[in-house]
Amino acid sequence: MKGLILSGGSGTRLRPLTYTRAKQLIPVANKPILFRVIESLRDAGVTDIGVVIGATGPEIREALGNGDHLDVRITWIPQRSPDGLAHAVRIAHDFLGDQRFVMFLGDNVIEGGIGGLIEDFTANDWNSQIVLKEVADPRAYGVATLRPDGSIERLVEKPAHPPTNLALVGIYMFDHHIHQAVRAIEPSARGELEITDAIQWLIDAGFHVAPHVHEGWWIDTGKATDMLEANSHALAELSPVIAPDCAIENSEIDSRVSVQAGARIRNSVLRGPSIVGCNTVIENSFIGPFTSIYHDVCVRNAEIERSIILEHSSVCDIAARLQDALVGRHVSVRRAVGKPQALRMNLGDHSSVWIP
Repeated sequence: MKGLILSGGSGTRLRPLTYTRAKQLIPVANKPILFRVIESLRDAGVTDIGVVIGATGPEIREALGNGDHLDVRITWIPQRSPDGLAHAVRIAHDFLGDQRFVMFLGDNVIEGGIGGLIEDFTANDWNSQIVLKEVADPRAYGVATLRPDGSIERLVEKPAHPPTNLALVGIYMFDHHIHQAVRAIEPSARGELEITDAIQWLIDAGFHVAPHVHEGWWIDTGKATDMLEANSHALAELSPVIAPDCAIENSEIDSRVSVQAGARIRNSVLRGPSIVGCNTVIENSFIGPFTSIYHDVCVRNAEIERSIILEHSSVCDIAARLQDALVGRHVSVRRAVGKPQALRMNLGDHSSVWIP
């Protein structure tokens, strides 16, 4: 069985971070989301993986290489324009051949992995399996209607008036009949080849599409709030480890905190679940629950809680607690000294700032 990961999206809802970084490489619990997706496939026994890439392809290629460091084999599949998930299946036909495969969106995080799903699919003669999840607002997703016997009646993409709250999670399993389906459908009103239309074609043609309603948590990390929520879930699942070469002095660190190699912590309190990255410095500070501080960061005389701080950034001498924040790379957050006592900012497009 092969894997197909879709990593071509531009991440407009995560701007300004995604002006300079592929959204699939933003870390949760100090691990890029795309790496988590690959590890989910690998742990389920899928090691031959095609990765569909778009404008951010060079950065993703540099991060993944040939996949050796993740014990997988990567085949790169360029997508010239974002023409829909079904289009991604079309252009991946040479890689996939007639083999069964699992398709996974590269910005999704799911509880429990996909090993059980793949076991179910391989043990049955289903032509496809789709994963569904009850969501609060299904208008942003493909939505499924089930018959009384649990089979799929109809799928619709991003409906203004959803018939149910069962959204399609970004995980799909197919046999070779999907290639016939993606060739048969036409672009939607959005101008894309929708995977929901291709799956509906399979259903209408009499093929067996099995639904699986996921009971655990699942997050599509399309927005900053989603990223923070995914980070909280991932941290809660983390097995805490304190690297032997980190330096901890006069600090209180509870049992749910992970500290990575080369970190230095002095005169600080850290409460988990949280993680401190490699070569990061924490001094005279409080790090609260559900916080991920990535590599080569400096936090000094500050308090941070339920936030993500990316690499090479600094948060220093801040009187108010930084909370529910997503701070990008090479960012400096600090208190101004001297007069006048004014707020000074350099903000990119689509930034948001809350001033207490």
